[in-house]
Amino acid sequence: MQERQRTVANDGARLAVFEYGLPAGPGTPTVLLVHGYPDDHTVFGSVIKDLATNHRVIAYDTRTAGESRVEPAGSADSAGTSSPLAPYRLPLLVNDLYAVLADTGGPVHLVGHDWGSIQGWAAVRDPRAAGKILSFTSISGPDIGHLRRWFMHCLRRPRRWLLAAGQAVRSTYVGFFQLPVLPELLWRVLGPRYARRAGTSVETVVDNAIRGLQLYRANLLGSGVSARQPLPRVEVPVHVLVPLLDPFLSPRLTDGLGEEVRDLRISPVDGGHWWPTENSTAFCRMLRQFTAP
Repeated sequence: MQERQRTVANDGARLAVFEYGLPAGPGTPTVLLVHGYPDDHTVFGSVIKDLATNHRVIAYDTRTAGESRVEPAGSADSAGTSSPLAPYRLPLLVNDLYAVLADTGGPVHLVGHDWGSIQGWAAVRDPRAAGKILSFTSISGPDIGHLRRWFMHCLRRPRRWLLAAGQAVRSTYVGFFQLPVLPELLWRVLGPRYARRAGTSVETVVDNAIRGLQLYRANLLGSGVSARQPLPRVEVPVHVLVPLLDPFLSPRLTDGLGEEVRDLRISPVDGGHWWPTENSTAFCRMLRQFTAP
């Protein structure tokens, strides 16, 4: 399978972008794959190989992973103050996605897993999505604003307190990732185990995991995303795949999405967090149904 690589510069980042499969052209379905944490684009290896037979496939390493790099700081956050976390905030990640789109051409069917899905939700709520994103497939990565509204809704209704408590337990790792030093040390211990599962080197896994901690530190606790903030309605078709055995996310997090998305499809699947890569044949079959002209 031939790989075509390029570098896209955007907002202080140099993004490694990879293209596979059919050349761009009228009628050629194009899929843009955005990976999650602690992965890089290679997590989609089997998916890319399958889809590339009759799709144009684009993937890139986000600014916290793989061959992509962020220039030394000097960036400012939304309040205008300099912060080492500013280069990793969600608006810049969304700008990266649109920079890749501008460089590679579209429109595309967007597919995101884990943090790639979180970025995807922000991208399809962005006015720039019109005419550039044909559809969005989300796996194991909720919209941050919807997640906070979901928690608020649960806390206001005693019958849903157990749901909120269950998701809070699943999310304890998010609080742990805010700590200094300890998460980095843990990943140096877990690196060999995850590398065997991912089929990559320990050095790559540890590097991706440690760099990717900035995603959690910059965008979750105190990120400025309010549960009361109105969410722009999503106008592109959305397909949410819900792995029922995902240890990090409750299947009930999709509650209320129908009020925010014009054209929503939800498909439970029997698997865990990395279901798309562990069951790539079934995943690609579902993607082909959603990306068919």
